Amino acid sequence: MKNILMPTDFSENAWNALLYAKQLFKNTKCNFYIVHVSDFIDSPMNTAFYEEGENGQTQELVESSKKQLTNLLRKIENNISNKNHNYIGLHEHGFFLETIKEHIAQKKINLIVMGTTGVTGMRKRIIGSNSGDVITKVKCNTLIIPKGVVFSVPQEVAFPTDYNIFYSHNILDAITEMLGLCEGNIRVMNVSKADRELTITQQKNREYLFDYLNETFDKNNSFHTITNKSVNAAIQCFVESRDIDMIIMVAKNLNFIQQILFDSLTEKVSFHTSVPFFVIHE
Repeated sequence: MKNILMPTDFSENAWNALLYAKQLFKNTKCNFYIVHVSDFIDSPMNTAFYEEGENGQTQELVESSKKQLTNLLRKIENNISNKNHNYIGLHEHGFFLETIKEHIAQKKINLIVMGTTGVTGMRKRIIGSNSGDVITKVKCNTLIIPKGVVFSVPQEVAFPTDYNIFYSHNILDAITEMLGLCEGNIRVMNVSKADRELTITQQKNREYLFDYLNETFDKNNSFHTITNKSVNAAIQCFVESRDIDMIIMVAKNLNFIQQILFDSLTEKVSFHTSVPFFVIHE
């Protein structure tokens, strides 16, 4: 049984992420933990008002969000029920990130699935962004579903990498599982500057990944090297030219992933807002 944690703010984006996950895992037995966190930081009141009996408005807000969660579970039951899926509602009151970490440990969560409005919000305030925080600070594999993405079985999956990390069993297993769900081809891509060759370590890591993918999959997998000064621009071009349906990244190389997702200079780069991305943690 796969345990999936799905934070929700009851928005259309959160519902869309739920629809995507339901389709992606339709043949997999799953427990979906739908959690809403009434975050201290997001509240217009300061934390002193959260003490019991201090402020009636606090209780009113909590009851309202509990009702929304009940209505969401009813909507799920009426619209997207699946014999393979169990949906459990969780209402929490506290700090978002700490609450997510606690549930990951308590519920033995295998995957987080979240909706997001796109990179713009994350870029403006990365630390304050729930999606951005989960990707960079929570050690759990995370699937981010951008606003408005309609599910279709991913056929083309991009894996940007700089070959600076060793591809452990956990990383390879996560890639294998996702590709099994997608039934797609993986396109490994590396962005390099002109006249820069791979180091010995990078070459070894590339060869190991190449051998694993060739031995594991019979599909048309491929490796690509793109010369460009900007990693973001290169990935954008690759995503568009190859009709990429999903991007897989490894969070171990945090500098690389932040460069891809949070580059403040890439106003025109928009693949983050239209293509789901799966972030692997060890």
